[in-house]
Amino acid sequence: MTEIQCFGHTFSGAGVFGHLSDSKLGRKGSLTAVCILNAIFGCLTSLAPDYSTYLLLRFVTGFSTGGVGLCSFVLATEPVGPTKRGVAGMSTFYFFSTGIALLSGIAYIFPSWRALYVASSIPSILFLVLVVPFISESPRWYLVRGKMNEAMKIMRTIANANGHHLPDGVSLALDDEANDASNGNQIWKAATVEKEAISGSIVDVIRSPITRIRLFLAVGINFTCSVVYYGLSLNVVNLETNLYLTVLLNAVAEMPAFTITAVLLDKFGRKPLAIGTQWFSAIFCFMGSLTGNVGISKVIRMCCGLLGIFGMAGTYNLLFIYTAELFPTVVRNAALGCATQAAQMGAILAPFVVILGGGFPFLVFGVCGLIGGMLASYLPETLNKPLYDTMTGLEEGELA
Repeated sequence: MTEIQCFGHTFSGAGVFGHLSDSKLGRKGSLTAVCILNAIFGCLTSLAPDYSTYLLLRFVTGFSTGGVGLCSFVLATEPVGPTKRGVAGMSTFYFFSTGIALLSGIAYIFPSWRALYVASSIPSILFLVLVVPFISESPRWYLVRGKMNEAMKIMRTIANANGHHLPDGVSLALDDEANDASNGNQIWKAATVEKEAISGSIVDVIRSPITRIRLFLAVGINFTCSVVYYGLSLNVVNLETNLYLTVLLNAVAEMPAFTITAVLLDKFGRKPLAIGTQWFSAIFCFMGSLTGNVGISKVIRMCCGLLGIFGMAGTYNLLFIYTAELFPTVVRNAALGCATQAAQMGAILAPFVVILGGGFPFLVFGVCGLIGGMLASYLPETLNKPLYDTMTGLEEGELA
């Protein structure tokens, strides 16, 4: 019940903080807010005097947790150019898997759930003190919000850190302005001029024929992928093996997937990998559904689960990069938040599949992987394409 409660409100939090990070709070502001809330509500959960209070605190913790992944990912990848974006994006997920691996050890050390909540809240506090003060806001967010001076300052800082120097007179322009310039029209030139903020919402995504189709496909793929990803993680209860060890092995199995996906991402592109990794996982899930759970068959089924989560881990994290590249800056976090909400719906459904037991969960996971790969085949390739800033810029760029 509590896992579903947490997933359910991670679902709503992803949408709320996705919108806030595109609008008033920005990427860094939203990330700071969710980390503060995680730390506070996590510690308060350990003091819950009764079950009702516990559920309420899990409710708000799940709500704040919903914004952590998407805000931190977009903040980390938006300033990166297209040739390095895939590697940079995939590298962020090593920390996610490392956290899961460490959590299995922390849970073993602190068997009391109250102590575990305090221990698992400490990383948020450390992140707020040791990391957040040294993070810069996304220059792309500053750009679409019309804060040209702040955007230029960050770009100069990035250039200096890379041993380069931005020449005097260089300024930033939105992609639709750059398109106007290429057509011979006069555009804004002075880097010191502040401009009116450009806003967008999920309504704008649905209104545009290009982004509407992309959103529906991204939602479907994230949903099916999440059923498999979380389902295989939760299915350890049906494998009748050591719980702590199996969770650790699942987390470790993800890490090679990140490396392989990062290496192949810029060679083969996002679309082929999104299809291939899901079908790879589906094959082993179908194999797992055909094996028993006694003797050597139990080991084979566990290996099928590990290989299944290996493939789907590559997909799950690739989808962050892929989805972020499919939508412009002005609505990127809102669209990514919507896809994350779909993923959390899949996470809610996963436990209900797992409790059916036997080989049936593996069969469902195989079907989901197969469908997800088919949906991915309808998405456009985004390899080495620019990150568009506005809806107009994306439409003009895609139709050019």
